[in-house]
Amino acid sequence: MSTLSDLLAENTGLSGEAADHLQTVVAEWQLLADLSFADFLLWVAVSEELQPDGGDYVCVAHARPTTAPTAHPEDVVGSRFTVDEHPQLAKASREVRICREEDPHWYRDLPMRREAIPVVFGGTVIAVLSRETNLAASRVPSPLEIAYLGSAGDLCQMIVDGTFPSPGNQTDTHTSPRVGDGLIRLDPTGTVVFASPNGLSAYHRMGHESDLVGQRLAPLTRSLIRDPFDATEVSHRIIEALDGKPSSRTEADSRRGAVVLFRALPLRPAGQAAGALVLVRDVTEVKRRDRALLSKDATIREIHHRVKNNLQTVAALLRLQSRRTSSEEARLALGESVRRVSSIALVHEALSISVDERVDLDKLLDNVLPMVGEVATAESQVGLSRKGSFGVVVAEIATPLVMVLAELVQNAIEHAFPGGRPGKVELEVERSARWLDVVIRDNGRGLPSGFSLERSDGLGLQIVRTLVESELRGSLSLRGMRGEQEETGGGRRAGTEAALRIPLSRRL
Repeated sequence: MSTLSDLLAENTGLSGEAADHLQTVVAEWQLLADLSFADFLLWVAVSEELQPDGGDYVCVAHARPTTAPTAHPEDVVGSRFTVDEHPQLAKASREVRICREEDPHWYRDLPMRREAIPVVFGGTVIAVLSRETNLAASRVPSPLEIAYLGSAGDLCQMIVDGTFPSPGNQTDTHTSPRVGDGLIRLDPTGTVVFASPNGLSAYHRMGHESDLVGQRLAPLTRSLIRDPFDATEVSHRIIEALDGKPSSRTEADSRRGAVVLFRALPLRPAGQAAGALVLVRDVTEVKRRDRALLSKDATIREIHHRVKNNLQTVAALLRLQSRRTSSEEARLALGESVRRVSSIALVHEALSISVDERVDLDKLLDNVLPMVGEVATAESQVGLSRKGSFGVVVAEIATPLVMVLAELVQNAIEHAFPGGRPGKVELEVERSARWLDVVIRDNGRGLPSGFSLERSDGLGLQIVRTLVESELRGSLSLRGMRGEQEETGGGRRAGTEAALRIPLSRRL
């Protein structure tokens, strides 16, 4: 199904600003649907270029209420109606006023009442909202229903006036309190004339014991909030809404420890002050869980930091032992162990500053690969280069992958260029949605005759095979290749290429 932007582009010639305003309407209209106990459909007239005869309207968006049964169980986005089928759409556009059907309309065996609300932007009608109420579900009039419908009527009139929604506050629409979370209606003086049960409960959690009706909400709210700055901020937002200024979502901690979200909306139908709506939501439990997760995350990062410190201590001890031994073979073995431990330590250092157990592998390898070249041989004249990007990977992959790459690069430096022979090692990576493909190639002397990866008894390759198969669940292959002409004259270097493939799809 096409998006709202696609449908507007396909069927209308609206300007970018007008299309943005309709996006803002759609971002806010769940509030209207819930207050109205009705479905809201957004209709636009098909442009004359696409339909010279005119008359058709196409539905480009649809919102269902969470407070009542829907009037349209099926998807109606993309449907077309003629003026004869839905005359209120053209009438509302022409007369720039809300048009209501006098008699119920039957749609697929469901009785419904339809109203057309012109959407005005810059003094021009750019679309029409259809408010369609399912009359099959009988409702008993109650103070809640009367307050909801009255508020919805004021907001719908503000859509006709072009004053709702305000474009400045759409960034926090999806995280703001909703009608079902708690609604409080204020008169023009800021006095509460209605509070929904959830709205009253939120204030009870904040420490207000009695009813809200008849209370001046701004000073009452200020007295319940712990932090003076937050108290001033919330009460100021309520007062601004009474003055006709839209406000964004704000959050505050009460003196009793409850955490509540607030959002105040002005009600000014036809330019006349009618008070304000205050949406509230008790998020105390949500915040408690968020704090617990933050604490757990901090603990995990502290563990990574301590593991890194311990590994660095182990590497330092091995380095001391290497300096004291007289055996060249033992010194080389201890040097390799230092490099392996240091590689793992660098991974844990990266994880200790990560907030989501993910590692930027490119930055990490920029630190690990130079260390590998230094450890491999002091006389080495081998140049290391990297092509492509590894990107960010999860911790599950980071440690074994860094060790595998370090081992393969070290093997290339040590065995492809004996005696300090110059050369180059290139690491090339290609990443897709499912796979990470890495190739490490050198222009050295190539693989020995009869070489087999499966029968190799070298410790480095054994470590690589074990990590690739058991930890990374990937595949590894080694092959010789014909290389470049030697500059010193005579012959070609055979070179070696190691190809590594690792699945990513289940780990991102």
